[in-house]
Amino acid sequence: MNPVHALILNGPNLNLLGLREPEIYGHTSMNAILEALRQEFPQDRIDYVQSNHEGVLIDNLQACDPGINFILLNPGGLTHTSVALADAVAAIKIPVYEVHLSHPPSRETYRHHSYIAAYCRGSISGMGALGYRLAYQGARNTLTQVSKEI
Repeated sequence: MNPVHALILNGPNLNLLGLREPEIYGHTSMNAILEALRQEFPQDRIDYVQSNHEGVLIDNLQACDPGINFILLNPGGLTHTSVALADAVAAIKIPVYEVHLSHPPSRETYRHHSYIAAYCRGSISGMGALGYRLAYQGARNTLTQVSKEI
């Protein structure tokens, strides 16, 4: 398979991954997740951005290099509150896949709705750190399937 260029974009509080509420989000740091992905897919370029600020996430989506093949987006708590972030996802042509470490529908009622999901090609939730790998592999495989269908 050809190398791909991917962006992983994480929202608020995900800078604390591995430390914050490990009973919900696990003990694995984002650095460990990125390292594992980069080892498994050494031919790929995997960029990473995390911000606790909604506007920074929106700016990153709007400024995406058109050469990016797909985006894995974990909007964190903005999933359930940000129409503006959803609008930014809807406005770009790059496929976006929503990732959540926990399974929002099994949590507090206010976490059951995602403003983002309707504009994503797919989503993974409830698989912990493994969810990033599964989403990455799925997004990457989708590129191959689309290439074969054309």
